[in-house]
Parts: sequence; C-alpha cells; structure tokens
Amino acid sequence: MEKLDKEYWENRYKKEETGWAIGSISTPIKTYIDQLTDKSLKILIPGAGNGYEFDYLIQKGFNNVTVIDIAKQPILELIRRNPSKKSNIIECDFFTLNEKYDLILEQTFFCALDPKLRKKYVEQMHHLLFPKGKLVGLLFDFPLTHEGPPFGGSTEEYNSLFERTFKIKTLTTSYNSIKPRENRELFFIFEAK
Repeated sequence: MEKLDKEYWENRYKKEETGWAIGSISTPIKTYIDQLTDKSLKILIPGAGNGYEFDYLIQKGFNNVTVIDIAKQPILELIRRNPSKKSNIIECDFFTLNEKYDLILEQTFFCALDPKLRKKYVEQMHHLLFPKGKLVGLLFDFPLTHEGPPFGGSTEEYNSLFERTFKIKTLTTSYNSIKPRENRELFFIFEAK
C-alpha cells in the first residue's frame, strides 16, 4: 500500500483526485450542527479537506472552530474562502496536535488513514477532548480491505476500538446520507470517558 503521508495527499489535491468530496456539508453532520445551541463550543475538524463543515459552522455563528489538514491545497482554499478566520485554519499533522476541545467532527478523516493507525487515532481523539467531550460524525460501513482510501469498517470493529475510552452514545446506520453513501455510513456520537 502506498504511504498515506503529506506528499500523497498534496498530490491527490493537486491532481484533483478528490472523489470523496461532495461539494457541500454532508446532510447528517448538517443536521447534527443544526441541533447545537451553545455557540461557544470549542470545535475541531481534523483532516478537514475542503472544509464545508467549517464554512457552515461559521455561517451559523460558531466562532471557536479550528480546522486542520496535513495538505496545503485545501488549507489555502479554506483561507481564501474565510480570510477573517485564517488563524483557525491550520496546516498540521493531527497526531501532533495538543489542545482540548468540546466537540470534534469526523467526516472522511478516519477512513483516509492507514488502518494501522486506528488505535492511535482513538487515543489521540480521546486526548484532544475534554472529559465528556464528544466525537461526532460518520464512519463507513463496508468491509475493510487493503483497497483504499477510503477504508471501510464495521459496527463491531468501531465498538471494540472506541468502547474502552468512549461511551458509545449512538452508532447506527445514517438515515439521511447522500445517495451514493446510502446504507454505507454509520452516524455516531461518542463521549470521552
């Protein structure tokens, strides 16, 4: 398998090989954000790519939102669209981040990582959240193979990965996924123990 490093992702963006990008915020995450009332939440969007979730949160009045990506291309595009929020848009490696957040939104980041990094991902997510902080988003629900990214997974795998350090509040087939991802996404809410 090809090394999924900074160079790999830079090349994918430069060649516009971003088939995962849907051109807008995903419906399940938009629906979740629409239910949030506390605009002061400290929110992280890791591996944000095109960052439509960031745009939407800013439009909705959330100003304590940080977005990170390892690739420069999407970071530059996000800054172009949100010049007044430049300090909230950071080019960095997720695994080097050392802050605390109330909420982390997961949207096609987990599935883009080498599956060997999944335990490290869970540890880092737990480290980045305040106690009772929430990790919320979507995980793919199709068999894990060596083909990818995106890499799949299952409810059983996700439960076993997260249950030690997170309270599994919700992990269910997303009812409002976009058509190409229908019945292939799990919506989840995990609370840091």
